[in-house]
Amino acid sequence: MTFEPPMTDHRMRVSDADRERAAQQLQKAFAEGRITPVELDERLELVFGSKTYGDLTELLSDLPGAGAIVPVVVPAHPAEEVVLESKTGDVSRSGDWLVPQRLKIVSKYGNAALDLSQASVAHPVVDLDFDLKYGSAKVILPEGATANVDGYQAGWGGEVKVSVPARPRPGLLHVRVTGHIKYGELRIRYPRRSVAQWWSSET
Repeated sequence: MTFEPPMTDHRMRVSDADRERAAQQLQKAFAEGRITPVELDERLELVFGSKTYGDLTELLSDLPGAGAIVPVVVPAHPAEEVVLESKTGDVSRSGDWLVPQRLKIVSKYGNAALDLSQASVAHPVVDLDFDLKYGSAKVILPEGATANVDGYQAGWGGEVKVSVPARPRPGLLHVRVTGHIKYGELRIRYPRRSVAQWWSSET
């Protein structure tokens, strides 16, 4: 499905939802045999780096619905932020738990541990906002998920260790991390594999 809103200014900034819809249009074109795997990879990289409607239009111009522009998608009601707070203890979630679209973690003297690897995630993009003082944060993501920490602010000597890709991938979870940890570190990684799992993947 393509879209062509009337009188759209090509200089207008696009949203993450716009980029995602453009990516879906490219994937559909690939499935139909209109572009090669190499072209798909190249265009997807450009789509997720695009800034304006003009950028997206150029990438889709030779596909059915030439000149089509992915419309801005503005939620009628922004997702409500869920707050997990502890004054002195740790904040942790693991196993099969429901991940909200916007989650804020607050603690003065505790750590935060969020394991999303087996959780129920209904949203393609999840926002995590940390407000910790004397603690560290660990986030475990499902295999293939990505995380952007550009909006996060590290505190006094606090390390940021991210071992997952930052660029969104079509069809996979993307996490945007913001907030501040004053005296602790932030770690984001995939689940650690057992020896049996490692051996199985190598044989």
